[in-house]
This record gives sequence, structure tokens and C-alpha cells, in this order.
Amino acid sequence: MAFEGLSQKLSGALSKLTSRGKLTEQTVKEGMREVRLALLEADVNYMVVKDFCKKVTERCVGQKVLDSLSPAQQVIKIVNEEMTALMGTEHSRLTWSSSVPTIYMLCGLQGAGKTTMCGKLANHLKKQGKKPMLAACDIYRPAAIKQLEVVGSQIDVPVYQNGTQDPVKTAKEAIEYAHHYGRDVLIIDTAGRLHIDEALMEELRRIKAEIKPQEILFTVDAMTGQDAVNVAKTFDENLGIDGVILTKLDGDTRGGAALSIKAVVGKPIKFCGIGEKLSDIELFHPDRMASRILGMGDVMTLIEKAQDAFDEKDVERLSHKKGQDLTLEDFLAQMQQMKKMGGISSMISMLPGANRLGDVEIDDDAMKKPEAIIRSMTPRERRNPGILNASRRKRIAAGSGTTVQDVNALIRQFDQAKSMMKQMMSRKGKFGKMRMPF
Repeated sequence: MAFEGLSQKLSGALSKLTSRGKLTEQTVKEGMREVRLALLEADVNYMVVKDFCKKVTERCVGQKVLDSLSPAQQVIKIVNEEMTALMGTEHSRLTWSSSVPTIYMLCGLQGAGKTTMCGKLANHLKKQGKKPMLAACDIYRPAAIKQLEVVGSQIDVPVYQNGTQDPVKTAKEAIEYAHHYGRDVLIIDTAGRLHIDEALMEELRRIKAEIKPQEILFTVDAMTGQDAVNVAKTFDENLGIDGVILTKLDGDTRGGAALSIKAVVGKPIKFCGIGEKLSDIELFHPDRMASRILGMGDVMTLIEKAQDAFDEKDVERLSHKKGQDLTLEDFLAQMQQMKKMGGISSMISMLPGANRLGDVEIDDDAMKKPEAIIRSMTPRERRNPGILNASRRKRIAAGSGTTVQDVNALIRQFDQAKSMMKQMMSRKGKFGKMRMPF
């Protein structure tokens, strides 16, 4: 869960304030001292932490806050607002060129996940109706070109490459290719290094001068903390970056990069990578990220994920079904849609209070077994589970690599869901239209 350590420490510090009936200037300062320690441990830039705590303290010790009916809630509101401001206040969108193609140039150090992010960004734009294309301009890293071609084939996006020739020439040829084949977006994958050197910067400056990209997006590993900020600053001084993409935000992210980059470099975070799949990319919303860090959840992003994952026709069809009409095919469809939303742990991490779960293990593979069981059934058995006698259940268990007990447990779970759905439908007139409970 992203920012798990930081989130728990901040929640602990703020909970001490919320447990007090009356706040004083001294208690606020004591609480902010713990907040300061939590941010420093998360590898947030020292000057950013100092400025953040100063602003929060000044706002919190005002008479309007201390004399209010719920001063503790006011403090949390102020912390949330200042943390949002730290990351950019509002979501920064991609800009578009007046001429085709719009060119985005991704840069960064080696190992940040830049090549994969090129594919994720192309996939994201493709879903919005664009016709993206990728250009392989990393001629140094072994198999970098092949990796980009594999990524492109997975999302059905063309990749232009011309071996190990001068990357500037390859980029210019890619623009001509995009013109010829009607691709309206060109994403350039540039070479990275294990550390910054002048040769790398000179090559990137030459590419920028020749192709004049609409935006230069700096790609950085979210787990690198303050180092990410220092590298971003160097790239900005040499290239003039337009935005930042945080990768690996699904890992054990400390929070230093996300909370420091905008404040130090002055460039907005535009996207974040949240997993290994090419669909695992999110728009970066500072207000939503601040809410996640403070344990308030991110219900808006969860709703957007549900809208993308759930087919409207299926939802409409299932909403008209009665409890007894549900089938295991419906059950399987619901599980597939939950997987599209990123799995159980991803969904739970966006709910308010998720940070209080601590070290609770959430098994994202929990749906694999029931899915295998249902897929081992015939279409007739899925539509009519009542015919599943002992011999059929034994065959299904063998076919799915599970046990008869597992099959029986799934059927019981399904029967409970049907019963729950039937009860909800019987109250439909009282509570309005209800959705599937699973």
C-alpha cells in the first residue's frame, strides 16, 4: 500500500490532537513536532518539511481554530489543505500541440521504469480515442528497443525503431512515420543512465532541439525519496521539464518524492504508475493523494475505476435480475470486473481508514481459486448450479486443481449472495434501486 508507513505515523500524530477536547498553542506545536518527524523519516526534503510545518502551525494557532467547536477537526482540515498545496493544489493535464503529431519526450535515469511508462501512457491515451505511436531512442541499454516493441505489441501500438543509429535521426524519422500513417501522438523513449552525466544531457538537449516536443516528462521511481528531487532539479536545469511521472507508487513508497518534487522543482506531477500492468496508470490528483496519505481514502478514484471496469449493459442487466435468477456466470463476471479495478488490496487502500489496518495481509489471489472452479464448469452448470451433484463436483475439483471442499465452499458463498440479493430486492421499493452485493 503506497505511503503506508507515512500514513500510519501521520494518523498517529493527528489522532493525539483529535483525542483532546480543547487545543492550546502548546498541544498544536507538540503535535506538529511528531508530524515533522514523520515527514523527515519519509525522506521528504528538509526545507519542504520546515516550511510545511511552519504554515500549518501558523494557521492552527489562530484564535478562530482554537476557539472553534471542533478544533481538532480544523487542524486535520488545515493539514490536508497544506499537503494538497505541497503537491500542486490541482491536477495538471497534458497539453496538446496545434499541429500533428503531439510529441511527448520521456526522460529519466535508468531503472525508473521509463520504457514501461511509455507503454502505459500510450495505452492511457489510446483509451481516450488518440492514435499514439512509440519511438525507440534508447540505443544503449541492452534489449531496450526489443522491450519497447514488446510493450507496443501488447497494447497494439506501433513502435518506430532504426537500430542503433543516432537517436536524433531516429526521432526525426519517427515524426515522418507518424505523419505518413496518421498517428496523432508520438511518445519518445530516451536513454537513461545509472547516474547523470554530460553525455546523456547533451544527447537529450539535441533531441529536444530537433523535434521540439510539446512536453518533456521526467520519469522517476517514487521509492527513491529526496534523491528523486535532486535528479529532477538537474534535468529541469538542463532540459526544462514540463511535468513529472512517478513510477512504482504501488510499492513501499516512503513519500519523499511525491511530497517534495513540486515544492522544490516547481513542476507538477501529472501521472503515477500503480502496478506492473500496462493499464496501471493514474492521473495524479494532489487533493486525492493528500487524502490517501492522511487515511481519508480516495473514493473519487475508486468510483472512476468502477466506471471504467464495469460494463453499463452488464450492470443494467444484473440490476433487473431477481435473486433466484443469478448464475455463476454473473458471479464470474463480477470477479473479473473487480480484477480490472486493481484487485482487493487496491480497492481497500482507497477506502477511508485503510491505513489503520496496519500489517493485515490482503490476498489479491483470493479470487483465483473460485475463478478456476467456475471456469472448470460447463455452461449449463454455471447457469444452473442446482445440477452439481457429487460426481460433477469431483470432476470440477480435479479440473481446477482444487478440492471438493473448495467447490462446496464456493457454492455456499454463491447461495449466500443469492439470498442476500433476494432480500435486497424485496426492499427495493423502500430503499430504491440496489446494485449487486458481490
